[in-house]
Amino acid sequence: MESKNITTTVTEFVLLGLTQSHKVQYCLYGIFFLIYALTWLLNVTIMATVAVDHHLHSPMYFLLANLAFLDISDSSVNTPKLLSGLLAQHRVISFHQCFLQVFFFHFIAGALAFLLLAMVVDRYVAICEPLRYRAIMNLSTCTGLVAAAWLGGFLHSITQTGPLLQLPFCGPNVLDNFYCDIPQVIKLACTDTRVAELQMVFNSGVILISLFVILIISYIGILLKIRTCITEGKQKALSTCGTQITVVSLTFIPCILTYAQPYKKSPGDKVASVIFTVVTPMLNPMIYTLRNTEMKKAIRRTLGKMFLSAGKQKPEWTVDPKSSNLVFP
Repeated sequence: MESKNITTTVTEFVLLGLTQSHKVQYCLYGIFFLIYALTWLLNVTIMATVAVDHHLHSPMYFLLANLAFLDISDSSVNTPKLLSGLLAQHRVISFHQCFLQVFFFHFIAGALAFLLLAMVVDRYVAICEPLRYRAIMNLSTCTGLVAAAWLGGFLHSITQTGPLLQLPFCGPNVLDNFYCDIPQVIKLACTDTRVAELQMVFNSGVILISLFVILIISYIGILLKIRTCITEGKQKALSTCGTQITVVSLTFIPCILTYAQPYKKSPGDKVASVIFTVVTPMLNPMIYTLRNTEMKKAIRRTLGKMFLSAGKQKPEWTVDPKSSNLVFP
């Protein structure tokens, strides 16, 4: 009964944010607002284009549309709180909202990490087994991969958030970041947190390292296959794979540094948090989708149809100046 009273002592957490300088805050607000707006614009455009253009009804674009949805969701978990915090003098988040933020952040980020693996599988099959690609990557396979990614993200998040909720929180309640996350929240618990930190390392850290190694090995295999078997468009394919490896590294390396070791406050923590919560959801559509020639053509076709339909306004009666009669244009 006593421990239950302790756990309800903390009712809210104070977020210190990125900086205490008002001038810097306003500057950062403008930058992050533009990034967030661009993230929505790019990803919604991709989802809408894949949905309406029948030329894109294929396994690769189905996975890319799901990636776009996850990018929007991932960015929307923490970025609105970041933006509101940059304009507020007193940044607080309730106890329950904090843990919901932790849950959804790891749920969506976990699903996104597993989906990147599914996308590499799709590209590997397309390049290494081109004749059997349609048979292997059929609708049921793609749906299964996406469902597995979401399930993996959910299981990862629930096994992270569940033990965290069992910890007693009786103060302090100050988080030196712009959102709630497991490493910082663990340190505020009123108990020995070594076991909880090891759980975080074995869950998030091991999963991240394993996925990163698998992704890099898969990309190396794809690069070797491209160099030996593809003649037309080889440079473009190599460039695309190289760019995707860069984005994967930019996503996974900061996360590995954050979650694969017991938490120790570092000057680069907030920079890493901004990269994988704000910047990466904007970069993914640029790198994975908008460099694709077929996607760019489809976007132009879709926009062209939209402008044509908008131009076909309801006909109106006009007056012929010569005869003063009503004329239908």
